[in-house]
Amino acid sequence: MPLALLALAVGAFGIGTTEFVMMGLLPDVADDLHISIPAAGHLVSAYALGVVIGAPLLAAVTARMSRRTVLIGLMALFVLGSVLSAFAPDYHWLLAARFLSGLPHGAFFGVGAVVATTMVAPERKARSVSLMFLGLTVANIAGVPVATLMGQHLGWRATFLGVGAIGLAAIASLALLIPHDHSPAPATGLRGELAALRSLPVWLALGTTVAGFGALFSAYSYITPMLTDAAGYADSNVTLLLALFGVGATAGNLLGGRLADHALRATLFGGLISLAAVLALFPLLMSTQWSAALAVVLLGAAAFVTGSPLQLMVMEKASAAPSLASSANQAAFNLANAGGAWIGGLALAAGLGATSPALAGAALAVLGLGVAGAATAVDRRRTHSAGRERVVASYVPQGMGSEEHPGQIVR
Repeated sequence: MPLALLALAVGAFGIGTTEFVMMGLLPDVADDLHISIPAAGHLVSAYALGVVIGAPLLAAVTARMSRRTVLIGLMALFVLGSVLSAFAPDYHWLLAARFLSGLPHGAFFGVGAVVATTMVAPERKARSVSLMFLGLTVANIAGVPVATLMGQHLGWRATFLGVGAIGLAAIASLALLIPHDHSPAPATGLRGELAALRSLPVWLALGTTVAGFGALFSAYSYITPMLTDAAGYADSNVTLLLALFGVGATAGNLLGGRLADHALRATLFGGLISLAAVLALFPLLMSTQWSAALAVVLLGAAAFVTGSPLQLMVMEKASAAPSLASSANQAAFNLANAGGAWIGGLALAAGLGATSPALAGAALAVLGLGVAGAATAVDRRRTHSAGRERVVASYVPQGMGSEEHPGQIVR
């Protein structure tokens, strides 16, 4: 694997840290800016909104630019958002800065995935994507806990300055390690990229992402009350348990990338089935502390096994617009974040118990299996139809071909 993938992983580490660290800093930000916890929670939503809007928009408007230049520019925008967050004078400025920080998120992962696959042999594409995503999963193990501790001891503004420093390191890595000749400007342009997204298989792949990762976030958004109310853990133990989720996610991400290079669809289906099974067992697993810790690891592993296959499938279905489609998949991921949390909250509000969001997530995983199955059926139908057309086109009755081959059309 080329060393240039390390540069992409460093950028992913910084982005993953800033995305999830706000959850742990909400009380500190609320106290410092004299706002309520729910109002501080809007800072999380502002970042997610920036991702959803920025992912397809920035990928589209930079369609004719060198992908290496785009990656560096996106990371520079990320650094700007982090610095503005650190120096925001009030809540509204911080809200705008968080939105700005979210804008480059999806496009960076989208364009980065395309660049990663161009630097390796075809049989290693999924593995290259998983190595880029490694920065995101490792952020949950090390980046978020360290950044949270920094915010609690040095102030939340210091956390965002630290994240900005990671962004600067990523820019230096990208400039040094990403080769110019691996990132040519796409020939399709904006119109060609948008046209490629009209394909039904692309939308089915995006739908699988929304349902599959919606299943994850339906449970993960409420993992803390599950661990404290159902499993009986103290609040002080939750940070360590969330690091275990990162361990599982890292293992699942690497395993998914390796398996997908051999059998992409089988890996995707296997991951979704595993995710549905783990979530369905959550009420049982949360009955004791040791099994609850195991459940957190299994949840991360089962969910992130599907990450690389989904990213690669979307890129393959929109081969004429890989950057835009790959970025749109990141927007779908964040829609899954918001939608899954909402559905899990409905289960809690209905009084179905602390572990009910996990059961709602299991239902979403089954829905994801259905969408993936529909995508497979559409692919088979199109392949069968294309095969029949080639057979019909290869033969015509006597006298309708060429003089040399009277019964065939010479192509």
